[in-house]
Amino acid sequence: QEVKIFRALILGELERGQSQFQALCFITRLHRNEIIPSESMAKLRQKNPRTVRQAEEVRGLEHLTMDVAVNFSKAAQLSSHIHNVCAEAKEAIYTREEDVKFWLEKGVDGSMFEVLPQTSDLPDLQRCKLCADRWKPCICSYSLSIEWYPCMLKYCKSRDAGGKVSSYKCGIRSCQKGYTFDYYVPQKQLCLWDEET
Repeated sequence: QEVKIFRALILGELERGQSQFQALCFITRLHRNEIIPSESMAKLRQKNPRTVRQAEEVRGLEHLTMDVAVNFSKAAQLSSHIHNVCAEAKEAIYTREEDVKFWLEKGVDGSMFEVLPQTSDLPDLQRCKLCADRWKPCICSYSLSIEWYPCMLKYCKSRDAGGKVSSYKCGIRSCQKGYTFDYYVPQKQLCLWDEET
């Protein structure tokens, strides 16, 4: 179904009344050419697996408004991986309305999606970092960075005896990318890290 899943585990601050950790899942549409094909991934042979790698290309920050909640118990038809990856985040799985439209056109059951309240519905809804009351709803912001992932195949050129040039797969290009997700929370208590940014 062309699905990309991000999972974040945030350690809780027990002295602030939080549980041991909070899990979040963000699901978006995976576009073609965004990551290398799985067949190529299967052929990867990683030399020096303990090496800390640097990405060759830094891709820009993507700012996404996650305005739809996903029902965990119905989400398996969207992707079988959601059940495993998002198990701790059952009440905090988010996606975007534009991605939902794409999946609905592919025949996914719309009953797993619920549109979240927006600023237009609640005029006094503000960003969590500006909200003074811990029990008020607000728009939370969470940022993450993927420091290294295989994003493109590398092609090298070779010349045969007759001088004809041909290209062949000779490696993988790595990228780094940052994301910021904005989403509705029913109370600021679920977004205390936003105060520190």
